[in-house]
Amino acid sequence: MRVLGISGSLRADSYNSQLLHAARDLLPEGSELEVFDGIRDLPHYDQDLDNDGVSAPVQALRERIRAADVLLIATPEYNGSIPGLLKNAIDWASRPRGSASLANKPVAVIGATTGSFGGVWAQADTRKVLGIAGARVIESDVAIPLAPERFAGGGLVDAKFRAQLGELMLRLAEFDIADAA
Repeated sequence: MRVLGISGSLRADSYNSQLLHAARDLLPEGSELEVFDGIRDLPHYDQDLDNDGVSAPVQALRERIRAADVLLIATPEYNGSIPGLLKNAIDWASRPRGSASLANKPVAVIGATTGSFGGVWAQADTRKVLGIAGARVIESDVAIPLAPERFAGGGLVDAKFRAQLGELMLRLAEFDIADAA
C-alpha cells in the first residue's frame, strides 16, 4: 500500500508533520508513506490557470495523489477550521471534475493541535470538503490535543495516541486490500 501524507502546516517543527512521520513508523509491513511537501508552492486556485495549463507544483500534487493508494491528511486547526493552504491543495486536486486525482480516492484525516480538542473542527471541515470534492473519506478518530505534551524529540510519544494511530494505519491497509478485491 502506498500512502501519500499531506500536512496542512508549514511550520518547521509542525506537530502535524511529526504526526505523519509517526504514522509512517506504524504502517504495516509492505506499506510505505511518502510525505508531499509541496503545498507551499501551489498557486491560489484559479480556474483560468487550470484551463491554461497547470504549473509544475500543481502537476506534481495531482500525479502524487493519483499514484497513491490512500491519502492521509494531517491538519492543524486555524481559527476553528481548515488551514487555507490545505483547502487550496484540495481545490487543485479536485479538478478537473470527472478526472480529478481526488475522485474516489480513499482519504483519512488526522490532526494535532496545541488546544484541548485536537482539531476536531478542522478535521470535520476537511472531511466535508474532501467528500464534496469526490474523495472517499474514511472516518477516523485520531485527534491529538495538547500536542506539546504528546510529542518529544520530533516524535509522538503518547502511548494512547500511538495506539490510535496504529489502529488507523491497519484500517487503511485493510481498506486498501478490500478495495482492490
